[in-house]
Amino acid sequence: MNNQYHRVRLFGALAIGFAAAGAPLMPAAARERPAPKISMGEARAIALKAFPAKIIKSELERERGGSGLRYSFDMRQGKTWREVGVDAMTGRVLENSPEGANPAD
Repeated sequence: MNNQYHRVRLFGALAIGFAAAGAPLMPAAARERPAPKISMGEARAIALKAFPAKIIKSELERERGGSGLRYSFDMRQGKTWREVGVDAMTGRVLENSPEGANPAD
């Protein structure tokens, strides 16, 4: 019984260790974020063309859809809020959807 207890603790510690060390064990190419082909300025112009409004917040993020790398813009026109997503590799508008009155950060 004592031997089984130590075996369970050892396997638990190994599992936690491997989970914590998983990111460094990934190949470098999988960890690195590819450089966007579209600049933030170009993406802003595309977003403003899709929805002419004031850009309140902008960010570069990984998200499903398109190339997986997108610029996201929270935009406001009067009381209307929208989120516009622009693919950072192609410049294609991936999202142009309504947001609530105070979009979450």
